[in-house]
Amino acid sequence: MEKLVVLGGGESGVGAAILGKVKGFEVLVSDSGAIKQKYLDELNAEGIEFEQGAHSAERILRASLVVKSPGIPETAPLVVKLRQNGVPVISEIEFAGRYSRAKFIGITGANGKTTTTLLTHHLLTSAGINASLAGNVGFSLARQVARGGEPQWYVIELSSFQLDGMFDFRCDIAILCNITPDHLDRYDHDFGNYARSKYRITQNMGPDQHFIYNADDKGTLAYFNSPKAQCLPVSTIRRSDCVRASDGQILIDNGKDHLSFDIDSLPIKGLHNVYNSMMAMTAALLAGVSPEALSKGLSTFRNAPHRLEPVRTLDGVDYVNDSKATNVDAAWFALDAQVKPVVWIAGGKDKGNDYSVLFDLCRDKVKALVCLGKDNKKLLDNFTGVVPTIVDTHSIGDCVAACRELAAPGDVVLLSPCCASFDLFTSYENRGDLFRQEVLNLK
Repeated sequence: MEKLVVLGGGESGVGAAILGKVKGFEVLVSDSGAIKQKYLDELNAEGIEFEQGAHSAERILRASLVVKSPGIPETAPLVVKLRQNGVPVISEIEFAGRYSRAKFIGITGANGKTTTTLLTHHLLTSAGINASLAGNVGFSLARQVARGGEPQWYVIELSSFQLDGMFDFRCDIAILCNITPDHLDRYDHDFGNYARSKYRITQNMGPDQHFIYNADDKGTLAYFNSPKAQCLPVSTIRRSDCVRASDGQILIDNGKDHLSFDIDSLPIKGLHNVYNSMMAMTAALLAGVSPEALSKGLSTFRNAPHRLEPVRTLDGVDYVNDSKATNVDAAWFALDAQVKPVVWIAGGKDKGNDYSVLFDLCRDKVKALVCLGKDNKKLLDNFTGVVPTIVDTHSIGDCVAACRELAAPGDVVLLSPCCASFDLFTSYENRGDLFRQEVLNLK
């Protein structure tokens, strides 16, 4: 019996373990940390062996196949040793794809991939097409494949870490939202390495598949690798034979459909969401959604929390939760979308950010910066002299209190942190939830 080791006991790992058991592997789940109780209960119910708190390296090195959590870097000593020993190490998506007959829409990018994934899925399902979410949203792909009864389409959000472990997997439709600096600490601080990782989404695609990309994004164009798939660019500043936005309209001409939509009617606002919408709409039409169903689906979409999420208006001040903005580019789009004076909340675990690209926007739009993090020195050093007022805070309560003092009627308080959440919070969701609750508690 072949031996499958799954490194990591989270959603993707447990899903891979269940699929491995269904396919006849001898399975071990190994996590160097603590496995959450709900996953322990599931592993026990499935009769799958697991260990937590440490890895049994000698046993793991005897595996026939290893499925690695995307959170474990390629440089981890155990992963390096596995590869040196010739043991295949793959991602959960790669593993699941080997046993699925469904079609795949894969979506990646430094920013916007979750919104694009959710909108694409919504457009398909609201049109009556059987589609499921997977990857970084929804249940793991492997879990869904293991349970049977597969949909016609999986709509999969793919991080660069997941793409790094994918080798034979092929998307039927691939979307690359953009490539801007992010997670460079995992890529030897080399933007090219990160960009090439993103382009792995096009590997194995042929002339029967479709690749949708942002023709206005410098990072995407700088590393364009001419995939064999049919390439469908979207643009707001140059003519495209597929999708373009100009004069307040999104125009689609794919040889079959000739459609136009008012940008103001989109359910999600901001220039970045114009791109996200164009990509999702293009994918939906390719997947069989009719123009009529597309228009109806757009009117009923609601984005996920923490993405320019309106929290409340109090004393004439709008409070907006954009906690998902964990890098500079995401914060740029959030600030650019604002039409009112901004009290901006930023801070957290810096990922080698270059804040200079925000300076012009800040001079134009930001009246005050409230730093939120354990160590805000880099923010203070960068924005002193750029933003008139800067406040240094180290808790969500102090942060929101400072914002209330600084904001006047007609202002917006925008949480768009630029940074990862892991200095004060467990996740960007935790940060956004606590911000929302603190704002809702204001008298």
